[in-house]
Amino acid sequence: MDAVSEPFVDFRTAPERYRHWKLKLDGNVAILAMDIAEDATLKPGYRLKLNSYDLGVDIELADAVQRLRFEHPEVGAVVITSAKDRVFCSGANINMLGVSSHDHKVNFCKFTNETRNGIEDASTYSGQTYLCSVNGTAAGGGYELALACESIILADDGSSAVSLPELPLLAVLPGTGGLTRLVDKRKVRRDHADFFCTVSEGMRGKRAVEWRLVDEIVPRSKLDEATMARARAIATKSDRPKAAKGIALTPVSRTIEGDRIAYTHVTVEIDRDLRAAHFHIKGPEAAPPKDAAGIEAQGAAFWPLAFARDLDDAILHLRLNEGDIGTWVFHSSGDTELVTAYDDLLLTNQSHWLAREITLYLKRTLKRVDVSSRSLIALVEQGSCFAGTLLELVLAADRSYMLIGKLEGSNLPEATVRLSGLNFGKLPMGNGLSRLESRFLAEPAHVDALKDEIGKALDAETAESLGLVTFTPDDIDWEDEVRLAIEERASFSPDGLTGMEANLRFAGPETMETKIFARLTAWQNWIFQRPNAVGGDGALKLYGSGRKPVYDRRRV
Repeated sequence: MDAVSEPFVDFRTAPERYRHWKLKLDGNVAILAMDIAEDATLKPGYRLKLNSYDLGVDIELADAVQRLRFEHPEVGAVVITSAKDRVFCSGANINMLGVSSHDHKVNFCKFTNETRNGIEDASTYSGQTYLCSVNGTAAGGGYELALACESIILADDGSSAVSLPELPLLAVLPGTGGLTRLVDKRKVRRDHADFFCTVSEGMRGKRAVEWRLVDEIVPRSKLDEATMARARAIATKSDRPKAAKGIALTPVSRTIEGDRIAYTHVTVEIDRDLRAAHFHIKGPEAAPPKDAAGIEAQGAAFWPLAFARDLDDAILHLRLNEGDIGTWVFHSSGDTELVTAYDDLLLTNQSHWLAREITLYLKRTLKRVDVSSRSLIALVEQGSCFAGTLLELVLAADRSYMLIGKLEGSNLPEATVRLSGLNFGKLPMGNGLSRLESRFLAEPAHVDALKDEIGKALDAETAESLGLVTFTPDDIDWEDEVRLAIEERASFSPDGLTGMEANLRFAGPETMETKIFARLTAWQNWIFQRPNAVGGDGALKLYGSGRKPVYDRRRV
């Protein structure tokens, strides 16, 4: 089946518009049940049978995970299960993959990975622990969803099973971190994992527990009772405030007019000739509230949260809907003192649930920047406000340019940058290091020395001497250097750039997260284009047809 044109994807949704998930609150426990509507597909050409999913299903899941963190501070445990009888989830819809373009498949898998990482982040840092009640067959991406939870309970009924059948059935691999989580997170023995991943029927019963594939098996008649008992025990130990009131995540405002995408705090302008998107970020216009109560009062309008939501949606929109735009250029405007004042407020209130959640969301949004397969350039210009949280975009960029002095005829203040306390560990990359630690891997003492610069307005020469920016052109060279950098990026192979950038961005220790994304970039950009999977006689194309795939048997 040939790939069809991809639909416009909107990542904005809300519970009242869910078509695939049912969210129920029971005291300090939330139940998220998959009940996928077969006909409610993102595009035509397939049906979502057996609780299989496409990107539309995962957009709803990501929204639910986010809302539970912000709107329900009383919830300390979340149960993921299925509303359908004897089927949990059969994973990503195979026919959907068959009619999708290569870039859609890869971006779909990247988003599902980020969603499952977000689930683990909630369990680890937010006191909102996820557990999975597998009440039927959990195959492929269905089991990968379970693996993102902290514990897995499997119905012991002779038919319910977990499996990763991608290799024997489809000639591909699990696309959402399943292999890595088996051996890194659940610490399944390699020989056991090897056997498990080559049998399409998977594992059930006592062997699934013995091999660490699940944590517990429970008779079907007692599954709901056992699940809720475990969830309540976990929720009781959570540090989330039982009596606090959540904040409403009001809809993100966005307008698209031609090549301009406008949010409240972010505007994106697309240059199609150079295949570049210019992000213009507006800093806060007013001083932050005095305390955590003020953060709660402002809710979704609180600048760091509102900015993160705008940037997050812009990233996702460009990834899925503007695949030809290969370079992202970050600009900012505003007051660096105000930006660091908001950072200081978040930092001093980290014991408050909402300040913590906002900081964690900023962290996840910046991580989304890191793993986007786009060239990243930051321009520190007159009147810019790259400070603290926003300075992370400069540090995340593949290269940065900071103007010395002023451009002729401009009355804007000279460019400066500022460090804040949030730059030193609260917004880590996937490798577990701050962007400063990753940047100065050979000079850890320099990172400590930079703490003395917190709060100072650093001009271009100082920022360059401290290693915070790449180049510092003056007004004579600024326009030419910036133009050449963007033109050069547009002239290179997008495939080569993706590979180069993914290799260079994550220095230092390897973590489960960096493994998942590195392997995603490597194997999906290879296997998903190989004839063994997607050729006319490939396994992914022939799945369900009754025909056997024909493989190129050469190992490479």
